[in-house]
Parts: sequence; C-alpha cells; structure tokens
Amino acid sequence: MSSNGILPDAPAAFVGGEWVPTGEARKVLNPATEQVVSEVAEGGTADADRALDTARRAQRAWARKTTVERGAVLRAVAAEIRAHQEELARVVVAEQGKTIGEARGEIGGAAGWFDYYAGYDRRPTGTLLPSENPGEKISIRTEPHGVVAAIIPWNFPAALFARKVAPAIMAGNAVVLKPHEDTPLSALALARLCAAAGVPGGVVNVVPGAGRVLGDALVRSPGSDLVTVTGSTRAGREILSAAADTVTPVSLELGGKAPFVVFSDADLDRAVADAADARLWNCGQVCTCNERTYVHRSVYDEFVERLVAAMREVRLGDPAEETSQLGPKINATELAKVQGFLDRAVEQGAEIACGGGRPEGERFPAGHWFAPTVLTGLGNDAEVLRQEVFGPVLPVVPFDTPDEAFALANDTDYGLTAYAYTADLNTAMRAVDELAFGEVYVNKVGPEQLHAFHGGWNLSGMGGDDGEHGYQRYLRHKTVYLSLGEA
Repeated sequence: MSSNGILPDAPAAFVGGEWVPTGEARKVLNPATEQVVSEVAEGGTADADRALDTARRAQRAWARKTTVERGAVLRAVAAEIRAHQEELARVVVAEQGKTIGEARGEIGGAAGWFDYYAGYDRRPTGTLLPSENPGEKISIRTEPHGVVAAIIPWNFPAALFARKVAPAIMAGNAVVLKPHEDTPLSALALARLCAAAGVPGGVVNVVPGAGRVLGDALVRSPGSDLVTVTGSTRAGREILSAAADTVTPVSLELGGKAPFVVFSDADLDRAVADAADARLWNCGQVCTCNERTYVHRSVYDEFVERLVAAMREVRLGDPAEETSQLGPKINATELAKVQGFLDRAVEQGAEIACGGGRPEGERFPAGHWFAPTVLTGLGNDAEVLRQEVFGPVLPVVPFDTPDEAFALANDTDYGLTAYAYTADLNTAMRAVDELAFGEVYVNKVGPEQLHAFHGGWNLSGMGGDDGEHGYQRYLRHKTVYLSLGEA
C-alpha cells in the first residue's frame, strides 16, 4: 500500500530513529479481502537485543530533559498524527478490518493520548516529608524505570501504541514496542511520525515479530526494566511467568467478559441501542464489549425482540466505505474460534434469534465475516457465557431479582467492565457497590476516557492504563535522606 514516507519501502523495523532491515519478512493480509496489503519485518531475538541496547543508550539523555521539554515533543507528536489522520486511518482499515469511521476515531484517540500526557509537564514529581531529625530533609522522587518493553494486540493497533508510548516517554523512559503480527503497519507509521515530531532516535522503537520469539525475548531480557502488555489472559499468564526470572515489573491489561444488566425500569430504547452497540464495536473485538446480557424477566421478551431488530439493521460491508457499520474478524483463526463458540452453544441448547455465521450475499466472497448473532435459551453455565468470545455473538439471559442479576454478573473469572441500566438511583448505586469489576458504567457505554483509569480485576489483569494511575506505572520511587548537618 502507498505509504507517503511513513512506512518503509522494504520490510524493516524502526530502531534508533531509522528503518533497519531484518533477515525475515511476513505478509500482512486485509481481513476483508484476504489480499496481501504489505510485507513487513519479522524480528527475532537478535533484533530484540539490538533494539533494547539502542533504547538504553538513548534513554538517559531523554530522561535528563525537563518535563516541559518532553511535553513539547509529545504535543508535536499529536500534531503529526492529526496531520496524517486520514492516511493512518486507512492503514488501520487495511490491516485490521474495522470500519473507516471507527478507524478515524482510533487515530483521533491516539493523538489525544499524546496531548493528554503532555499535560503532565508541570505536575509534581515527588513528595517532601518531615524528618524525625533536625537538619534533615526526606524526599521521595519519581523517576523513570528506564527501558519499557511494550506488547500490544491487533484490535487497536494505533490507539494502543499511543496508550503505551505516550505515558512511557513522558515519564522519561525509552520504549521498544512489539505490535501484533497481523497489524504491525500502524505502529511502524506512528514510530516514524514520532521521529518526525522530534522524539530522539532510540527513544521509540518498533520491532515486528512473533510473540513466542520476539515477544518472549523482550520479556525475558534483563535489558527490559518494565513490561507492559495489553492482550489475552493466556498471553498475560505466560508473560508474567517469563518475567519472573528477572523480577521485572509487569503491567497487564487482559481480557474481559462484561455483563450488561438491564433492570425492569430501564429506558429500553437506550438499553437496546447500547447493548447492540457495545457488542459490535470493532466486530466484537474489544475487551470491554458487552459479552453477556441479563434482562429482567418482565421486559425480557420485548428487549430480545428489539435487540434482534437492531442487529438485523446493521450494515456489513467493505470497511473502507463510509456507509459500512461492521467489518470482518481479524483472521481465519479468530473467525473459526467464534464459529466454534456458536456451534457448541447450539449443542448446549441455544436458540439462534438472528445471525448465526457467515452472512450471505455477493458482497462476501472472501474475508473473515460473521453476522451479528443473538442467542437465547442458555443458562449461566454455558461456555459462551463464561469464556471471552471476542466476536459479534451475544447471549441474552433473563433474571427475576436484583440479587440474582448481581450473582449472575459476578459469576466469572474476569473482572474488567460491567454495565447496568436502571432509572432508580438506589438500584444504580447498589450496582456500583455489588458489581466486582474494575470499571462500571451506569446507563451508558464506553469507550473509557483517557483521563480515568482502565484496569481490571482477577483474570482481567493487574496494573492498567490511562490517567494518573496509568501514568504511575511508568515511574518508580527513590527515597532520599539529605542531612544538612547541625542546625
């Protein structure tokens, strides 16, 4: 695809502020057509070591810059992203498959993270404490970790680059980022724009490659001072174990199984629209998606009827077209996984209210397409209600009392996001208290806002991103006792 200078002309990593060839290459496929978009570098262990060494050499000088100087560079990065917004959005569509409208929103969000963290340029950077001794001062300073190894998935290849890189470099770290094998182009383009905006060579590095080779090397290397990951719970467990040998700090933002609870007094128009919307973001490939919906029995039949109607109206089509509302799944493996969940759900007694697999029609001769699907007739022990589907399949289950609703919602190993819809303030506040999740939305859906905090409980991870709490993950603390002698 045409790069206009923001992508390499030949397969390469971006290390030290320049394109660096590697010995291997892999194809990037368009999920909507299965056609080759580009060929990119396939980095290995030696490439990981080289990038980490380069980042180490660059980090100390970058950390010595004032926060005001670093903030100015971050603002310049945001401006570069906005100047290339449409081109970057087209890159996201081509490699990831989301609709052009969603892709534009993602690029706008990426610029927003750099703008937001640039605002940390004049914030306090430590604490001054009183001492027990005369003539003595105690301070607790915040300092960067050093070199951050960042690993991101394929569902938001541009936004998650910004979500990791912006706070990391604002805090004074250097970054070596590994994008997912299916979606490396966005990260490579953004790294090039960081350099164009004035980020010194070596501070932001991107090396594409396989998770079990390149990713494993980054996590296990003593050259990584912090590992930050967004990805599946399986990957998070493996990464946490791999980092144990070097006792490297790890921040994990992992999967979810968000419940969407609709009480009898809810605004059904809003609840139905939001339930469908939150299930279909990015073809259901978002960790905060509505994965299971619980509806009070008194409004259950009406809710399902309206939900099915809403799902049937969704326009599937070429994600590059302005009118398309839903694109394809990312790859054949993910498509087969979702189909497997559906097939096993039917075996367990599910009724398909709409959808049920690949959409029909001449518009879908190739690509990884799956129609919006609603399931009924299942209990909370069904696999599709317990494991993260990550696709446009939504089971709907009735409940009779608030206690039952909260018990159903909390009956999960995950704990990232939950939704509750009610017109009663007492019920709303009880939902906030009872739902055991790191994020709770009442009468609304996301996306999460960048100045808040996006972090899960239980198998949804440890650590998290965004806001002040996310920023603190990129800092460590140094306590200083300074004796001034006798007063």
